[in-house]
Amino acid sequence: MIEKINNDLKSSMKDQDKFSLGVLRMLKSALQLESINKKEELTEEEAIAVIKKQVKMRTDSIVEFEKFNKTEEVENLQKEIVFLKNYLPEELSEEEVDKCIEEAFSKIAPTSLKDMGQVMKELQPIATRTDMSKVSKKVKDKIMSL
Repeated sequence: MIEKINNDLKSSMKDQDKFSLGVLRMLKSALQLESINKKEELTEEEAIAVIKKQVKMRTDSIVEFEKFNKTEEVENLQKEIVFLKNYLPEELSEEEVDKCIEEAFSKIAPTSLKDMGQVMKELQPIATRTDMSKVSKKVKDKIMSL
């Protein structure tokens, strides 16, 4: 993944694509910062987590810019989000997420909210392919309905 980003960065430089170049430089910088903080090379999952964090930051910024009717900034951020999502693996569908939750529930057999941590730990492998805050809400609702 990081190699692909570096290659795309070089291509953007050659093509003089200022938009792609700017987004890729920001992304590379975020990846390098995370690598420095961890004091080791990033794994594929860690790189995906950094990209997801960049997408989330832009999504949060869009909400703020919309409050002040800054449409140009909102459009730019939306383009950046679309661009960054090209580097993320395909998201799991709702049905696939529900199936994973069912499997985790059958394995852990939670009885109360105290078991939510175990269920979420079991669901950790899907973290790179879905929004875990939504998964967490689904798990909590399911436990509460037991």
